[in-house]
This record gives sequence, structure tokens and C-alpha cells, in this order.
Amino acid sequence: MDSINVIAMAGGDGIQSYTNNSSFQKMAIDYAKPLIQKSIADSIQPTNSPTSMTFRVADLGCSVGPNTFIAVDNILEAVKLKYQNADHEAPKFQVYFNDHAINDFNTLFKSLPPNREYYASGVPGSFYTQLFPRASLHIVHCSYSIHWLSQLPREITDKSSRVWNKGKIHYVGAGEKGVIDEDKVDSFNVPCYFSSPQELEQVINQNGRFNIEMLESLPKLEVSNISSIPQVLCRATRAITEELITEHFGHEILDEVFGLFQEKIVKALDRIMGTDFNLFMLLKLKKETCLD
Repeated sequence: MDSINVIAMAGGDGIQSYTNNSSFQKMAIDYAKPLIQKSIADSIQPTNSPTSMTFRVADLGCSVGPNTFIAVDNILEAVKLKYQNADHEAPKFQVYFNDHAINDFNTLFKSLPPNREYYASGVPGSFYTQLFPRASLHIVHCSYSIHWLSQLPREITDKSSRVWNKGKIHYVGAGEKGVIDEDKVDSFNVPCYFSSPQELEQVINQNGRFNIEMLESLPKLEVSNISSIPQVLCRATRAITEELITEHFGHEILDEVFGLFQEKIVKALDRIMGTDFNLFMLLKLKKETCLD
């Protein structure tokens, strides 16, 4: 594995931005809300000791837009309710918004809710590295982020490897060339891996520092206006992958690529809508474990 792969979602607040094209991700956060509230109700122990009067929450891979604020509000709402029911004074809240340094933190912090009940800080850097002092956080949240790999496996970039893409990526006009160089196509990779529940359990058990408190599927995402899905899904995909495509192929092909992509979505809509799958996982640090 080589250097850390640095990727950011489309910044700003324009028509193609992640801010305005992450509604599917918001639905998953909404569906996870009752599970988060139940988890906090079952695991947080309110206390008024001086050392615990600041409650620290981190959102890893926060990106830009309203979703990170919604996720944080869901967590803090549950924590405050837990303290209220225990007749304890609620703590002060410190929230850390983390993403790569190239993330559009300017837009993120310009859109901070003005009536927020927490102190906000930005923490640039990969969450595959140590970002915080040991034992400094109470809750860590991460949504639609951990499927991004820290690096591309070296074998994928080796032309002599059996996993090299040569001949495995099909595109219209492949026999003609002209618009996209064949070598560029063969060397293009999206550094994501969508693991199964069994794979997640195996990795966490191998790590040995956490207990899996909950692992279940979220309800299938429901969209009221089916006719809008091709455009919504196309824009969402562009907001996520635009930087990857631009860096590898250049920005000149973006409009044409995603115009064709939307046509493909229309033709395969039934199959696409039938493959939605989201997991909710709650991990708890083992008491005997200290993170380095």
C-alpha cells in the first residue's frame, strides 16, 4: 500500500456540489437516528464530575453540507435527553469535524447552524491516522466514509499483475479510441471497497480493541418521486467522483460522461433501486483497551 489516498467531495454550494447532492446520504442518517438514540440511552452514564463536563464528539469524513450537522444534532439530542432523565446538569459539547485537508472547510464552517449548542472545530487529516489524543473522545460518528480506502493496493497499479484492469473496463466506442486514451481507462480505479457484514465483523475482531454492540441493516431507502431518481443519483455520483475523474482524465469530459451515465441509470433503474444496502454498526471500546 502506498501513500494515503486524498479525496474530497465537490465543494462549494453550487448545483453540482456535494452540499446540494447528498440527499441519499441524509436518508441513511435519518434512518440511523433511532438506533443512535437507543445506543446512547443504553450506554452513556451521566455524571457531574468536573473531568466529564465537556462531552466530545467527532464526525469522521464530515465532507461539506448539512448532513454532518444533522448527524451531530441527532447525537447531542440523545445525550442531552439522557442527562435530563438522570437529573444531571448537561455537559458542554465540543464537536470536531474531520476530513482531508483539501475538503471545503470554508463552505462547511460558513454554513454552521447559528443556533448550535456546541463548540465547533475542524480537524484536517485522514482518519486512518491518529487525529486525537488518547482517550479524548466520547462518541465517534462516521457515515458513508469508511468504504473509502486509505490507499490503492499496489497490485492494482502494476501492469503485470492479474488484477490490472486491462480489458476489464468496457466503454462505448472502445474499438475506436479518440476521446479517452486506452491506457487512461486501464489505469483508472475508484478506491472504494464495500464490505459484507461478515467481513466487517472479522476485521473488528482481529483488531481486538472493540466490542460489536450492534450490527444491523438499515431500512431500504425510499424515494417518493421515482422519476427524479436518475437525475438525483447522477448528480450525487458526480459530486462524489468528480475530483477523481478530473484528476485522471481532465475536466473536459465531465458533462458528456455524466450525461451518458444518467441515460444508463434510466435504462437500469429497476435493478439499481433493488440493490440498496446500508449497515448500522455500533462499536464500544473495550474497558481494558487504551488506544495508542
